[in-house]
Amino acid sequence: MSLLKLMMQQTAGGSTPVDSNGQVPIVSGQETTEEQRRDDPPTVEPSGETALYAATNLDSWETDKPRHFARDVGINGVCYRRLDPEYYAWLRHKMAMAKKALESGRLDPAAFDGLRTRFNDIHAWAVARFGEDDLLAAVRSLDPKTYPPPTLGTVQQDQPSSVSLSRPVPNPSTPPVERYLYPKDGEWRFTEKVPPSAVDKVDAIRDQALSLDWSEARLYQNRGRFRFPCGEDFGLVCFVDANERIGEVTRQYIEIIGPPPRENRLRFHNPDVDQPWLKRTNPKT
Repeated sequence: MSLLKLMMQQTAGGSTPVDSNGQVPIVSGQETTEEQRRDDPPTVEPSGETALYAATNLDSWETDKPRHFARDVGINGVCYRRLDPEYYAWLRHKMAMAKKALESGRLDPAAFDGLRTRFNDIHAWAVARFGEDDLLAAVRSLDPKTYPPPTLGTVQQDQPSSVSLSRPVPNPSTPPVERYLYPKDGEWRFTEKVPPSAVDKVDAIRDQALSLDWSEARLYQNRGRFRFPCGEDFGLVCFVDANERIGEVTRQYIEIIGPPPRENRLRFHNPDVDQPWLKRTNPKT
């Protein structure tokens, strides 16, 4: 059974009757009398509000049958979430982080313009649906460190064949996500691949870390003179796996918490500040 059929059967208000064997009963057209066909009103699917689904890269699509889909939907390797005020607030936070990345040179202007265009479409839809007051309330109450963004790890993906029959597919002309590089310039022998989830987690604590004397390079750098993890070139973003989260943020270290149930804790230390085990001595004069 395709994921689409499963969603349609499990969605409240739009369920399809299922017999004891798990099969959808088929009613033959010959069992309906001519009088019933003539007198009964045609079956029309009740109309309702549309829903907008958006991905963390701000791709989005709209459907007039939201009850057919779960909150998170995977399509062709991309996870989309049904837009609500809280998710809008998180996407807005991501745009604020993108602007800071632009200002620091970590994001190309062309890439930022593409993100801004896509977010403006989402923003206009959200204002029309939810209203400015609800959106502002969600922005004020959002804690980006604890909000769980959509991820394919918990979502079963639709096959392309079923997607094409059920809902619009994101525009294939959308430019591909640019490979993450920090810094973009300079001669570096090695580059460590960084998943978007790691960048999201570091973005969430960026301002706090910078206020505690962390540099952007210590947080975001993924290029080095030596192969990862050797040397001190690689930043925090290279050490946070998809199933890990960031805990305590201090001037001397940032805590990385492993997955449950053990939740092992590691400390990523800041080599640019004094550490308890380092004793600096004044050079002899």
